Amino acid sequence: MNPRSNRFVFIAGLHRTGTSLLSRILAAHPHVSAIEGSPVPENEGCYLQGAIAHTALHGQPGQFATDPDQHHTELSAYNTLETRMRLLADWEPWFAQDKPWWIEKSPVNLTRMRLYQQLFPTSQFIVILRHPQIMAAALAKWVDTDPQDLVRYALDAYDIMAADLPYLHSALVLRYEDLVANADAVRRGVFGFLSLPDQAADIEIIDGNGRYSVPTGIDAHLSRRMTRWGYMPGGTCNAFQPVCQHPLRSVRDTVKNALPAIDSRNIDPGPQKEQKANIRQ
Repeated sequence: MNPRSNRFVFIAGLHRTGTSLLSRILAAHPHVSAIEGSPVPENEGCYLQGAIAHTALHGQPGQFATDPDQHHTELSAYNTLETRMRLLADWEPWFAQDKPWWIEKSPVNLTRMRLYQQLFPTSQFIVILRHPQIMAAALAKWVDTDPQDLVRYALDAYDIMAADLPYLHSALVLRYEDLVANADAVRRGVFGFLSLPDQAADIEIIDGNGRYSVPTGIDAHLSRRMTRWGYMPGGTCNAFQPVCQHPLRSVRDTVKNALPAIDSRNIDPGPQKEQKANIRQ
């Protein structure tokens, strides 16, 4: 890997939040390479490397993002040259050498951004959020956790991510709801964040939130916490200004111009059901 011509863009997000969709949009660009045709779930690079342990106890949906042992920062024992070299050796065969950007989009990237920045200083990070209630509903087929506990898990994970942001040089935080509501604007913003010319792609984008029925009643404290990200009970959204951090003002301005506060309130969140809030102390 030539550090002057190949750079990582790590896509991060909880399970069922749109990381795969965002990765497909990016990978359609002629200057971007993604892992394809690998023998692992969703072509996730965390399964294709041996530098950082990834067993059945790691990266579990509904659990990993709030596990302190899986939150890797500058102080991690993995912050070594050996880890960097092993990751490169394991990942490099899956990428096109002639493309400047290499995508890695494992969900566990959400808790490894600070470590990866240490290992790959020129890397950039894109985080995608999704309405916590919808995420919980989408995750229900995988876990038996109470939906309201999954909402709490998502919000706790988002808070941990937000606390990590000040340590990152280049990070962009988007919402799934805005991606499906205004794909062209989000695409332009994402490519602008990577200093790439816009490139339209023939990718079908469907709003998956409409598939799920979520209650309008929710723990009052959780409801207040959701508003930080522009989310409201029942799967609805308010406007949200994507977060962009980058050392170059020109890049920040490009992203801001492409991605003004996107108002997703006109998105039909799908069937809703009335339910009294289960207040938890």
